[in-house]
Amino acid sequence: MEWIERLNGAISYIEDHLTDGIDYEQLGRIACCSSYHFQRMFTYMAGVPLSEYIRRRKMSLAAVDLQGKDMKIIDAAGKYGYSSPTAFNRAFQSVHGIAPSAVRNEGVPVKSFPAITFKITVKGVEEMNYRIETREAFRIVGVSVPLDRDIEKNFTVLPSRWQEAAMDGTLQKLTGMMDTPPVGVLGISVCSDREPWRYYIAVSTSKEAEGLEEYIVPAATWAIFPGEGTNNQSIQELERRIVTEWLPTSGYEYGDAPDVEVYLNPDPENAKYEVWIPVVKKRT
Repeated sequence: MEWIERLNGAISYIEDHLTDGIDYEQLGRIACCSSYHFQRMFTYMAGVPLSEYIRRRKMSLAAVDLQGKDMKIIDAAGKYGYSSPTAFNRAFQSVHGIAPSAVRNEGVPVKSFPAITFKITVKGVEEMNYRIETREAFRIVGVSVPLDRDIEKNFTVLPSRWQEAAMDGTLQKLTGMMDTPPVGVLGISVCSDREPWRYYIAVSTSKEAEGLEEYIVPAATWAIFPGEGTNNQSIQELERRIVTEWLPTSGYEYGDAPDVEVYLNPDPENAKYEVWIPVVKKRT
């Protein structure tokens, strides 16, 4: 129940700050996790990305403001944090399908997106296999790309980086280097609010890293979930189930360590992999 209360506390924070700026790191603090984990959790729980939810809420309120006929469009843009009427107009049309100026006409339909409330629902008919492992720090070597603080913006960047690594021989080079556990090609999201966010395509190795980047994955406890299937779709479905079904009733909450994907067989048509999420025992 406490977990749901934290999420609803974060929603209350969003509602209180729709006109004066929303601090994603504060949302993470309210939910007792990093802002990265909060965004991912929110997306799976609400079925819409956090940035899109906030835009819908702002534009719902902006439509009401403009229907009063007294507020100018430039003032509405400033009120909801848009740097120009053009940016505000684009956001308004993306939500309502009409220009802000059209709202002043009577009979024009607009959309309303009320604030969400999270509740506990009964799920979990299908079993989930997992194990809990505490591991010492391990060294990875590979290539990386910076991650945007709005995690939705990364979904177009990461697949192209994997493709590039496959095409330029990086993956083949990395595969020949792995000699320490966890054994497999790794996708590692370093997303602590204390350091720059990066995503690594790497392996765990003791070998020299000429021309490659190094990172030390800190010692932590992970909940490890095996999976198989088509890479993107099956992993996303597994991650959705972890967040919406396993985590709320597991007795654990997010820990402060990277997320890890271990590709045991990277064939995109018949992938075998593990999803590691950092966990700590829930505080009582």
